[in-house]
Amino acid sequence: MSLTPVADTQVATIVTTLEMRARPRPRPLPDSRLRLAAWDRPSPDKYRALFARVGAPWLWFSRLVMDDARLLSIIHDPDVSILAVLDPAGIEVGMLELDFREPGQCELSYFGLVPELVGQGQGRWLMGHALARAWRKGVERVWVHTCTLDHPRALGFYRAAGFVAVTRKVETFDDPRVTGVLPADAAPHVPLLASRR
Repeated sequence: MSLTPVADTQVATIVTTLEMRARPRPRPLPDSRLRLAAWDRPSPDKYRALFARVGAPWLWFSRLVMDDARLLSIIHDPDVSILAVLDPAGIEVGMLELDFREPGQCELSYFGLVPELVGQGQGRWLMGHALARAWRKGVERVWVHTCTLDHPRALGFYRAAGFVAVTRKVETFDDPRVTGVLPADAAPHVPLLASRR
């Protein structure tokens, strides 16, 4: 067994890919005061604002550093379905992104709620909606990935929903708190070893 050094300016994580190869049996949806709304062609700024609100605690940064043209080519693609989770006041408090660009597959690209809602059972409600929408006609595989930077219960949550782990990889990347993409206090569970550039 050996340890691989990681530069102070980088973060390393283990990424696990999970999949379903058959539509799960329907389950009753938990009650929720939240609702889902199709987010038709959101602007890059609006999309990134919600992406950061949901994902900053887990160091989501990929869509924050993507240029507008590249981001729009994804989020405005007719084979990518983006839904906003709305609270009773109509405020966006979560997101669901389903990517159908690969024939016969649906990637659960982004799935999350703002930190204030984590641990209240709303994730099960959102997953029920996600799976109902993902398993459209012609889909043979629904998949998702999670990593060790995510909520500690994320992997167990996906497995409880019926996903099976199929691959594991190590990913390293520049710490988005060091580069200034995310604030230094984002993801306090991940040690920040270098000062901001």
